[in-house]
Amino acid sequence: MIRVGCCGYPVGRKKYMEVFRLVELNTTFYNYPRTSTVVRWREEASEDFEFTVKAHQDISHKHMLKLEQAREPLERMKEICRILNAETLLVQTPASFKPDNLKDAEEFFEGTDHEGLTLVWETRGSPWEGTEIRDKLRNVLERLDVPHVTDPLKVMPVYTGHVAYFRLHGLGERMYYYQYTDKELLKLYDLVKPLDTADREVYVLFNNLSMFEDAKRFQSYIKRGRFPSLTGVTGLDLVKVLISKMRYPSTKTLLIRKLGWRLVELEDGRQVRLEELLRNLSSKTYKNTEEVLKEIRL
Repeated sequence: MIRVGCCGYPVGRKKYMEVFRLVELNTTFYNYPRTSTVVRWREEASEDFEFTVKAHQDISHKHMLKLEQAREPLERMKEICRILNAETLLVQTPASFKPDNLKDAEEFFEGTDHEGLTLVWETRGSPWEGTEIRDKLRNVLERLDVPHVTDPLKVMPVYTGHVAYFRLHGLGERMYYYQYTDKELLKLYDLVKPLDTADREVYVLFNNLSMFEDAKRFQSYIKRGRFPSLTGVTGLDLVKVLISKMRYPSTKTLLIRKLGWRLVELEDGRQVRLEELLRNLSSKTYKNTEEVLKEIRL
């Protein structure tokens, strides 16, 4: 089974756990939670609910995977994983951590006692995507058995091992400001499904602004073979729902910036970006939702 969830809780924990059996804890990237808090998180979740944990930024951003400096914060992360029964710890390095730093990463992953944890590594930035560096990265990660974390709709990992771990941040010009179409989710499924084997676990974590809805739709497709409607309403009715969330007065530019990434489902089943419908608006300030709707043409 492909495991689906979100990076953090986009909705209340209770509501979230009614839908998913997996979450990637992101709060651990910013803070070291109290032990009592971590114990409560585990106790509030069902026995079959799985946590993965994002390593604190002290490890990846402050100490930049320098082995000796990162040992102490890593021990704190491992303790959190033990309490949560988490088997996977995500290390996400910043874009400033470039291929020149690969030796530091190699020493970090090789020199730390994983204690049964699977450490997975998300590299960031285009310098990691060149053919030559991908070959070097593959050699290191395969030797150390450290799965490579990527967004599969952008680039596939160089190594997965017994865990394939994916994080989706959106495909728009601005990171996170994105909602996936059915076609994109279907492509995602086609990319990750072949990795779902008897000896490999596949994790798909959404990390975009509509992550809760997109993850639900993707999970529904896995279970039922079809995508549910975006909201249950279509066309102008859906446009009205979306643009009514804006604060008015508002300009065409602001409407596009704030809401243009959202999807609108038409009555014939097609999905279009709200930006496509807003482009033909007049360049003026709109006082309310009704003024905008009068100029929308489907």
